[in-house]
Parts: sequence; structure tokens; C-alpha cells
Amino acid sequence: MAKESMKAREVKRQKMVAKYAEKRAKLKAEGDFAGLDALPKNSSKVRLHNRCNLTGRPKGYMRQFGVSRIQFREMASQGLIPGIKKASW
Repeated sequence: MAKESMKAREVKRQKMVAKYAEKRAKLKAEGDFAGLDALPKNSSKVRLHNRCNLTGRPKGYMRQFGVSRIQFREMASQGLIPGIKKASW
């Protein structure tokens, strides 16, 4: 389980990215790299980190399902993910 402070930091970054996305795209199109440099560093989309939607775990994230590998395995063994069969794990 991820720390609440880490989850809150990610939420804050997501809001900042959304806030500056339009301005950042405009500056990139113009080629104004000095203007881009003046923006906050956390407003860059690259700074976002994928986390499991259920536990907040940052590692072993499966983008297609939005959960970590551990949660994926638990959900698959319970039959919560359609089309996934438990083979030999």
C-alpha cells in the first residue's frame, strides 16, 4: 500500500499537468523553449507516475487494466476479469 503523501503528491502533479497543458502545447508549437523552461517542472506530463488504482502501488503497473500485477493476479483468480483464465500460477 502506498503512502498517503505519495498518492497526494501524484494527484497534485496531475492537476498541475492539466492546468498547464494548453500553455505548454502553445509554447512548444511556437518553439519558445525559454518560456517552457519558466513553467513549473512538475507541470510536465513526463513527471507523472502510473499507480495501481486499487492500492497505489507504483511498480508492476499493467497499463491495459490500470492495476498492479499483484492485484491483477488476485482479481483474475477470483474471476473478476473477463476473458482471463488461471493457467498454472
